[in-house]
Amino acid sequence: MTNTTAPLRPERPPLVELQRVSAGYGDKVVLRDVDLVVPRGSVVGLMGTSGGGKTTVLRLIARQIAPMEGRVLFDGIDLATLDREGLYTARRRMGMLFQFGALFTDLSVFDNVAFPLREHAPISASMIRDLVLMKLNAVGLRGARDLMPSQISGGMARRVALARAIALDPELIMYDEPFAGLDPISMGVAANLIRTLNDTTGATSLVVSHDVEECFAICDYAYLMSSQGKVVAHGPPQELNASEDPEVRQFIRGEPDGPVRFHYPARPLAEDFGVRP
Repeated sequence: MTNTTAPLRPERPPLVELQRVSAGYGDKVVLRDVDLVVPRGSVVGLMGTSGGGKTTVLRLIARQIAPMEGRVLFDGIDLATLDREGLYTARRRMGMLFQFGALFTDLSVFDNVAFPLREHAPISASMIRDLVLMKLNAVGLRGARDLMPSQISGGMARRVALARAIALDPELIMYDEPFAGLDPISMGVAANLIRTLNDTTGATSLVVSHDVEECFAICDYAYLMSSQGKVVAHGPPQELNASEDPEVRQFIRGEPDGPVRFHYPARPLAEDFGVRP
């Protein structure tokens, strides 16, 4: 049966933990009482319907926002207790792949990847050059170093963004919809890169995705979140695939009918259009 209780303590120590976290924006609560564990060296998937708070989890880990309730721990430290210097130190141990890459359009491929090194690494220009070429080679784009973002495809741009995300050799890499908008070949390449980079560098990866097949192919463990911002199931991919829970089954199989409704809650249609009974 699919596990819907709090995550079991992993054999490997956790790098990230959310403990009974509720969070949102203004008066709107997006996450409700979420427990989540990301063990070191693992690839963990975070899946679910749109509006369920997956990207909000990434923002909490980067402490772009603070939880309304609960604690967010990074390497055992409550992020809420860090001062500005401590927070920046923690962030330098994290890498982020944004949706659609978010490359600097006026910088070349080389300069995009070099940007975090120039900002945060007190090393020589020649060392920066060597590191950038190594990261671009890792994603298969060393030959594209002099091109501008407008001269490369969407899939290539995502790989450049990945090279930039790993430029500082982060311990934690967060991926926000890394497969969105990619063709099947580019999607497969991106998934293989995430798994390979995680294993070869010893990093820890948290992957937010709607793509069940690709996510399950590379993840050690996965969480499924509901549209109400709650964790409805978690476990190894094979367990989630075998689940008969209606909400889990609907999402994984892409079924149109089930607990997850298509329409956002609204007033009766007749009332909105001023039709009297």
